[in-house]
Amino acid sequence: MDSLSGFWPWQWWSIMVAINALSFSIGLYIFWRSLNTVDDGRVKYLKVMRILGLVFIAVALYRSVFVSSYLEQLAWFDSLANSSLLIRGLAFFAELSFAGLFTLAMLQVNKDVPASVEGKVGGLQDFFYKKAPYVFFACLFIAQFFATTALVTKLELLFAIEETLWGIAFLVITPLAIFQLRSVYTMQDSDGNLKMLRAFTWMNASWCLLYCSYSVFYHLPIEYWPHVIENLKTTGVVMNTGFSALQDAFFIVNETKDFNEWGGVGFLIWHSGYFSICVWMVLFLMSGPRKLPALASTQSEVPAASEGYKA
Repeated sequence: MDSLSGFWPWQWWSIMVAINALSFSIGLYIFWRSLNTVDDGRVKYLKVMRILGLVFIAVALYRSVFVSSYLEQLAWFDSLANSSLLIRGLAFFAELSFAGLFTLAMLQVNKDVPASVEGKVGGLQDFFYKKAPYVFFACLFIAQFFATTALVTKLELLFAIEETLWGIAFLVITPLAIFQLRSVYTMQDSDGNLKMLRAFTWMNASWCLLYCSYSVFYHLPIEYWPHVIENLKTTGVVMNTGFSALQDAFFIVNETKDFNEWGGVGFLIWHSGYFSICVWMVLFLMSGPRKLPALASTQSEVPAASEGYKA
């Protein structure tokens, strides 16, 4: 990685900023277009999806410019704009938006492909259909408080709990993702009205399986928890407290562009994937995965001025 300490960091940074600037432009176009068109009676759902998506990709663009690492408070620039606490505050809303997009999309699949109705499924499978999306969102909501507190106190145990909550969140919805994928692909689709749901369920199931495999078999048991437990055995519970800890979390920025300090290849893979693949998934979710009207592929959207929004 020493060979990357000169030109390569700026090249990588430029690529990530360019990707996110382009993604943000596309997101703005999707959002602007939604203000001037009507759809098939699900305008509220589409508006919420597009607002949540715009929040996520706007923060992603900011974070791709002002790269940061919470625990060591590393910063790409020596500026308060690169403050770890500031960026964690933005990430709070962005990650809740990410969670909300997946939650609403899964609930929409349940509405459009009602596999979980009385008399069809029951027991544990019924739980996954009706409760798993809410448990997923709750886990990621709680995780935000652990991440923010960990940044301020510098107690790495709290970051480990946050990462565990992310793993649990996606584990909980993985069975539902598979159920929905199976349900959507076993239905007839002669009119092409399931194409968005098929794309979403395939993406969701694939992402859940990949993320859960990474989290359960590598990230948590090998990369994260052993390191945290060893530190606890060595130093005990050591944490910053009080108003000074809050000040330090906001004002201290440790500028560096040395990838060895950032975490080497592991950091590059995580950061590059989060601010590219996750952003692209959000752009797709902004389209509002749903069952389209019959013959929707031959219908164009009608200007809002001529019909008005449908409730």
